[in-house]
Amino acid sequence: MSSDFVVTTKLAKPPQILYDAWLDSDEHSQMTGSPAKVSAEKGGHFNAWGGYIWGENLELETGKRIVQSWRTSEFTDDEEDSRIEVLFEASDSGGTKITLKHTNLPDHGAQYEQGWQESYFDPMKLYFEG
Repeated sequence: MSSDFVVTTKLAKPPQILYDAWLDSDEHSQMTGSPAKVSAEKGGHFNAWGGYIWGENLELETGKRIVQSWRTSEFTDDEEDSRIEVLFEASDSGGTKITLKHTNLPDHGAQYEQGWQESYFDPMKLYFEG
């Protein structure tokens, strides 16, 4: 059984601002409330949540899409990296719909669905919308 999932949220900021924040170490740290070191380059590496999460930028479409390999310290050495695809879609109201697809997860990966909401989307709403 696959643990793959999709989570979405809407924020009242344009896609480019959210995309840029995701790939900027200082802003990523501020919007999640936890230390992160990220790269805005294809092939660049990142780590977040004090080294709990790490991976590599696989594909980048400026302002629109980020694809990363992704794993946590809970992955075993024989488990492959999972993959996230983050889509930033402009809405008619001037905000953005963020869709995060998390695939290739190990059996214990279902827990990360709640983590994206609680550790990313909820703090991002507070950071960008106060």
